[in-house]
Amino acid sequence: MQVKSSIPTDSKGRNWLASLPPSVVETIRPNGPSPVLLVCEHAAKFIPEGLNQLGLSRAEAESHIAWDPGALKVAKHLSTAFDATLVSQKISRLVYDCNRPPESPDAVRDTSEVYRIPGNTGLSQAQRDARTTHIYTPFRQALAAQIANRPASVLVTIHSFTPVYNGAPRAVEVGILHDSDSRFADAMLAAAARNPVFRTERNAPYGPEDGVTHTLIEHALPHGLLNVMIELRNDLLTTENDRKKLAGWLAEILTSALATTTKEA
Repeated sequence: MQVKSSIPTDSKGRNWLASLPPSVVETIRPNGPSPVLLVCEHAAKFIPEGLNQLGLSRAEAESHIAWDPGALKVAKHLSTAFDATLVSQKISRLVYDCNRPPESPDAVRDTSEVYRIPGNTGLSQAQRDARTTHIYTPFRQALAAQIANRPASVLVTIHSFTPVYNGAPRAVEVGILHDSDSRFADAMLAAAARNPVFRTERNAPYGPEDGVTHTLIEHALPHGLLNVMIELRNDLLTTENDRKKLAGWLAEILTSALATTTKEA
């Protein structure tokens, strides 16, 4: 049933659920032998047709506010390099941000940077719940199932960020983020310092205080898993050669961190 409306709402969820893909989650190499378990929560910019592009222009709906450009391709290179499982989301984070819990206002945000998201404004709890049920819950379950099948996992989430935010340029090129467990991040930062190809900083351009470490909190910390969130400046991911270069460097410092931390864990 299609519900006609002049405003981009999900109108009881009936006009957009039919345009969801058969699965909102993609799992690559589900039986990968590596201890590394890769995650890309903001991999896609797909907005279901019934949501009328959330009231955004095409340029806005394809910009960094809708997804993390280049992140999935880097994650796929790392999946190949380590023969590692990769779990990624196939729906735009503007529909539901899978790196936020359902109770967070940022799970379905009505503004992002300087942009207003009309299709997320004034949603009822039932409308928000539909986003949670059909997007976040399957992603959460798919990731939890992978962790349950590999108790020695090292959870590594891959993101990208814009070089200019709210008009301010960002000098950091690679962010190594962690929540309360910094073991793996510490090892990666030490490896990056020995091989300083990119300007790398701790908990930058975001940190736990910004609410960005939900996946680590939800899936790694309760199980005592080594974990890290990696942020890559997206102007360094423009071409395939750029992405391969950064992925290759990440593979080197990840390998170094694995050699140090898995012996201690």
